[in-house]
Amino acid sequence: MLPPADNSRPSYQKAGVDVGEGERAVRRYQELVQATRSEVEAGIGGFYGAFRLDSGGTLVAGADGVGTKVLLAQRLRRYDTVGIDVVAMNVNDILTAGAEPLFFLDYLAVGRLDADVAARIVAGVDAGCREAGAALLGGETAEMPGVYGPEQWDLAGFVVGRVLTDRVPAPAVAPGQVVLGLPSSGFHSNGFSLVRRILDDEEVDLDAPAPGGKSWGETLLTPTRIYVKAILDLVRKVPVAAMAHVTGGGLAANLVRVLQGRGARLHRDALPVPAAMEELGRMGGVSENEMRQVWNAGIGYCLVLPPEAVPRALERLAAWGQEARPIGEVLTDPEVRVL
Repeated sequence: MLPPADNSRPSYQKAGVDVGEGERAVRRYQELVQATRSEVEAGIGGFYGAFRLDSGGTLVAGADGVGTKVLLAQRLRRYDTVGIDVVAMNVNDILTAGAEPLFFLDYLAVGRLDADVAARIVAGVDAGCREAGAALLGGETAEMPGVYGPEQWDLAGFVVGRVLTDRVPAPAVAPGQVVLGLPSSGFHSNGFSLVRRILDDEEVDLDAPAPGGKSWGETLLTPTRIYVKAILDLVRKVPVAAMAHVTGGGLAANLVRVLQGRGARLHRDALPVPAAMEELGRMGGVSENEMRQVWNAGIGYCLVLPPEAVPRALERLAAWGQEARPIGEVLTDPEVRVL
């Protein structure tokens, strides 16, 4: 049982993000939107949408943005990293379907167009697409004075991929299977409304060193890690029951989405929480439970697989420079707990 909430502490809701209302909105969408064609295999509420082709095979698609991390980039006038973020947030989502990203489109909305700034942002998108093996097919740049201030902008993206046909068949999720965690590169692109609230409340100097040696600004703008090539190689060789991209809601909320009605026990001591994340939480007086619900606890992507497949999975991932680790196991109880 969790301790009673301490209403004096900073929280995601106090920073302006109502997670519960977001979940209610998704439920309303699901009530309103029915599959418009029989070929739709997966729709609203998951990590991706899936569409079955008459010619065979399945396409998957996703859409996502960078969130309020863009405000930090604007504040620091650093434009070269968030393009990687927007690609990562999209391709990692469709990767949970075992899908190879085919092409990507970006949407850049600005209050006043500065061609040099826009080019630096899109250069980051291009770098992310190259890392993910996706074509940057096109996009839209919209100049919208009145909606955005002269120095304000927002960034979103859209990806289409194809489910691998040569993937090892995925077993059903079952109790006793192992949850492997792949390390994040830091905060990735979630929870930045709370990050910025703490930065402002504590008057943190973004040029001051953070734990790890880089400045707070550099640490926080570290791009989201792209897991595509390592995971696509893995699922061609190892049976993986389920995969989750750890985004908004943290580990527990994202694992629940893929466990097919099962739950999991995650081990607190196995989570490689970055020192900068711990320090920012300490400065802001954020509870451990709130940190796990908003940030990623150092895990950016999860795999669920049979115990006998773990050694080979760790070996394959290590070959790609991914230091994965067992962080828990699947249970019959449908709840995901961190103990």
